Amino acid sequence: MADAPLLSVRDLTVTFRTPHGPVRAVDSLALTVRRGRTLGIVGESGSGKSVTSLAVMGLHTGAEVTGSVVLDGRELVGLPERELRRLRGRRMAMIFQDPLSSLHPSYTAGEQIAEHHRVHFGSRRAAARSRAVELLGEVGIPEPARRAGEYPHQFSGGMRQRVMIAMALACEPDLLIADEPTTALDVTVQAQILELIARLQEERGLAVVMITHDLGVVARVAQDVLVMYGGRAAEQAPVETLFARPAHPYTRVLLDSLPRLDDADDAPLRAIPGSPPSLLTPAPGCAFAPRCPRAAAAPPADRARCADTRPEPEAAQGRLVACHLPLHTPAHGGAR
Repeated sequence: MADAPLLSVRDLTVTFRTPHGPVRAVDSLALTVRRGRTLGIVGESGSGKSVTSLAVMGLHTGAEVTGSVVLDGRELVGLPERELRRLRGRRMAMIFQDPLSSLHPSYTAGEQIAEHHRVHFGSRRAAARSRAVELLGEVGIPEPARRAGEYPHQFSGGMRQRVMIAMALACEPDLLIADEPTTALDVTVQAQILELIARLQEERGLAVVMITHDLGVVARVAQDVLVMYGGRAAEQAPVETLFARPAHPYTRVLLDSLPRLDDADDAPLRAIPGSPPSLLTPAPGCAFAPRCPRAAAAPPADRARCADTRPEPEAAQGRLVACHLPLHTPAHGGAR
């Protein structure tokens, strides 16, 4: 179907076996990404963002992955590793958080980009090298022919990230997953990297998954947002809807924790009280309930429901929200 999503994830669950028991790092997750659009996945550390991206890429060794991950009509869960290797780089690619540890220190930038082209297209060395130089120029690295012969340690952090982007795009994939691609960069370089990804997406019609803890990045680049907490989806909505009128209390406190231009110079940052949940001993109800200001103010019956019964995502006001007491509903004293 022409309007079918490029990536469709249904009931995705990722479980790690540990000496202390199983850890369900992603639990019954669903999401979709369409060509030419960006899905931002946000949440605190440990919410399952990166585990989800690695599951889509088929990079979890030793973990139990169940559910469905369909890329352009093809099921990836259960696919043999040999078949996944053919798809990684060619149909889907990933930019990792730390380019210095992701790039091999003993090979030049040009060699590492050219290798992808040779593996997937069988290109000769000269043609692959020429393509690598071309890609380095496309991602904004000056003197690409010269810099293709340099090693990762000879590049700045922002330039190394550009090399990673060039490598990810070497075989013109349909899906690009960017896992915290700007975390270690200063704000100027961060803006340049985000502009680069947006430009390349527009030129190539890429579907992009942007994983970040930074809601400012999401507001800038995404059309759709998935908020994760405790390995599950808390809320999914168009970016304008989510920022203007969040429905899940966790989304609300995430937005409240952002610094504001109208805050006083000495105003403290608004932290989220409590700690993220333990995935070794998951609560039977809503994982956010112990930290939720809305549940804390609810009548005893509602509070007990939040603590004892896990909410499932339901469609409401143009979004999906997994909450017994969503915002903007007349529960226990009116909407916020």
